[in-house]
Amino acid sequence: MTTGIHGGWRKSSHSAQEGECVEVAAPAHGIGVRDSKLPGRGHITVAPAIWGSFVAALKHRGA
Repeated sequence: MTTGIHGGWRKSSHSAQEGECVEVAAPAHGIGVRDSKLPGRGHITVAPAIWGSFVAALKHRGA
C-alpha cells in the first residue's frame, strides 16, 4: 500500500505517451515503485541496493 510515502513520487522519464508508466519515490526505508495509472492500488518497496542493480541492468541493456 502507499502507507509511509506521502508525495515525492516521480514518473519515469521514459514514459512517453503510451501510458505504460511507473512512478518511484525514495522514502528513508527503501525505494517505492507503483503503477502511475493506478496509484491508489499500492506500491512495492525494494532495498536501495536492489533498485540500483535493477537500474544498472536496464542501462546495460540500453533500455
